[in-house]
Formats: sequence, C-alpha cells, structure tokens
Amino acid sequence: MTAHLALGLADAVAARLADPDTVPLGTRTLSSDRQHLAYGPPGIALLHIELAASGLGPWQRAHDWLAAASRQPLTSGPNSHPFYGMPAFAHALSRTADHLPGSYQRALETMDRQIAVDVRHRLDTAHRRINAGRLPQLAEFDAIRGLTGYGAYLLRRDPGSSTLRAVLDYCVRLTEPITHRGETLPGWWAETGPSGSPDDRFLEGHANTGVAHGIGGVLALLALAARKGSATDGHHAALHTILAWLDRWAEKTSGGSVWPYWVTRGELRRGRLVPSASGRPSWCYGTAGLARAQQLAALALGDVSRQIDAENALVAALTDPEQLKATTDNGLCHGFAGLAHVAVRMADDAHPSTVRRLRAVIPALLAAVIPPGTDPELMATALIQDEKGGPGLLDGAAGTALALLAPSTAVPPRSAWDACLLIA
Repeated sequence: MTAHLALGLADAVAARLADPDTVPLGTRTLSSDRQHLAYGPPGIALLHIELAASGLGPWQRAHDWLAAASRQPLTSGPNSHPFYGMPAFAHALSRTADHLPGSYQRALETMDRQIAVDVRHRLDTAHRRINAGRLPQLAEFDAIRGLTGYGAYLLRRDPGSSTLRAVLDYCVRLTEPITHRGETLPGWWAETGPSGSPDDRFLEGHANTGVAHGIGGVLALLALAARKGSATDGHHAALHTILAWLDRWAEKTSGGSVWPYWVTRGELRRGRLVPSASGRPSWCYGTAGLARAQQLAALALGDVSRQIDAENALVAALTDPEQLKATTDNGLCHGFAGLAHVAVRMADDAHPSTVRRLRAVIPALLAAVIPPGTDPELMATALIQDEKGGPGLLDGAAGTALALLAPSTAVPPRSAWDACLLIA
C-alpha cells in the first residue's frame, strides 16, 4: 500500500509538471534557475526522462522541458559547472539520447567538445594550485561545482576518454598530503568553511567528508570508475587513502559507523572530534552518501568486510530514532525520499547477509514521505508550491518524485538520472 501511494505521488507530481508553458511556477524556475540542474528545467526534465524510459510517461514532456532550458544560449566556461549551464543541460540531454538513438547527437557532440575544453582549463588551474602548495577551494573538486561532478558526467558519456583519465589522475593527486604553514594536511583540506566562503568557525579551514562537497564524492567517483574499468595510476592507493581517513574519524555505535560532516584543524591537532548532536543521514552529508560511497569502494576493491560494514551502517542510521529525527523534509538531497533511493541503490548491490535488512527499512521511509491516508494529488500540489523546495530536483517536487520511483517499483532507474549524484 505504501509503495502504491508513493508511486501515485510521483505520477501526480509529473502530471502537474507536464508542460512548462502551462504550469504555474515561481518566476525563478524559468528565469534565473533556467540552466540549473538542482532547481530548474534540466532537473525537472530528468523526472520525465526516467518515466518515459520506464514506459510510464510520454517522451514529449521531457522534450518540452529540455526545450524550456535551452530557449536562450547556455552558459559555458568558468561560470558553468556540473549543476549549472551547459554541463547540467548535457547531463539531462544525454539521459534522453541514450534511449532515443540518433536524437540530440549533434548537440551533445558540440557540448562535449566545449565541456572537455572547460575541464582541461579547470585541471590546469588545479595542478598549478597544487604545485604552488596552496589549499583547494571546495568548488575545485566537489560533485556539485567541481571536477568530481565533471568526472561523473564523463564516466557515463565517454569512459575511455583522455579527459576522464585526466580527471581521475587529478583525483588521485588530490589524495596526496599537502604541507601548509608547516603542518601536513590531507590534499583536500579546504581553506574555507563548508559554504565555500570565509567562516569564523573555520578560520583554519576544514576537511569536508560529504559526497556533495567533500572527499566522499571523490571516493565515489574513483570507486565507480574502477568498477567500470577506468582505473588510472595510483587509483587503488587513492581509494585506500580516503577510506583510511574515514576510518580514522568514524564514530563506532552499537549498530554501525557514523561519520562527521567535516573535521576542523583543532580536531585534527587533538586527534578527536568535538562531541555533537546526531546529524541527518543524508546523501549530501552524512551516513547515507558515505555508506554508499564506501560500499562502491569495497566492491571495487573486493573488500567484503568493508562492504558489509557500510551496508550495516546505513541500516543502523535508518533505524536510529535520533538520526531520523534530524531528517525534516522529503527531498532528494537530504530528505526521506532521498534516503529511500540510496537504500534501494545499496540493496541492489548488497551482500546476501544484509540485503534483506536494507530492503526492510524502505517501507518506513516511503511512509515518512507520504503517510497512509494521504491524498497524493493534494500532496503533489503542496510539494510544487512549497517555497523552500519548489518544483526542482535537489530539494523539490521533481527530485522527491524521482527518488520514489525505484523504491515503489523495485526496478532500478532506467535512465541513470542519478549518475550526477555519484551513487550509481
């Protein structure tokens, strides 16, 4: 019954977001967010692409949203990134082209050439920064704005390309220690706070562990690439370096491990974390994203013990009242729908000893999104009109609907829409 309600909600959201020309949306969706994968038409298109690829909706809706995103020139160069401009649009377009042979190929080839140029410029800048002994900005390497996000796109589009190889070489180099002001730090130690801006709470920077903005995303990319045969020199050593860092800072609980969102310079010097309240176990930060990244790494390395530990960590997080209490929305990025989607992705690859426990947590997550007795039609309208979430992918209705599909149907995504999240 819960799965049926969740699928009904996804269908209702898709129906209300059928046509960008007739749906009443906030002014930002088709203006300032027009090129944004997280908030605008490219992310909404992913919902219709996945439904069409699964035989659950018409392709015309996807075409219409792609057209809405590209009515004006797309941004490329330094002002674009994996979730904004040409790379964001290319992700959505490529998910369509994979299911409609011959469609959009010329446009994608043009965009791929420009993306390769942009990636090379970013790589040159990053290597000059490393050569000079300077610390990175999060946006240099993260999954949303940086080279890890570009790597996710390239791994799907052209896994044998020299550009992907160069990104992976950079990721390996990022894991090498760096000496800054006389102290040896991880190569991914950012000089700012987690927002990417100067922060009085992080005067000496931090090491970010998240999948969205930290080393968790690099781990996931390296793991996915290794599993697909795209390993580079030092690849496995880099995986082990990141895993050793996560092991060092993991907090062991009765059910499994919990990882901090970040490590500060003071914590690094003391060798221990400052006690804090339980964080939400989300994709962007926390146990869900990091457990998936470690599961992928374990599969790439053939480490069965680590794989089981990662899977148990997710089960523990998703059955821990304190961690679940910290989850306060339904969205893909850090809400209950996103947790359900990560749980499904992990269950699909899980060890026989944990797969049943992983699948057992999913119904409760779906019920948290849409409790029994809820009217899917009314809830769909409320999600789209919500001021914080809106219609978009990361925090909004389209992402919630997408994240409900695999848990509701027990069928993995057909379009690989979630490649941009580095979880598959």
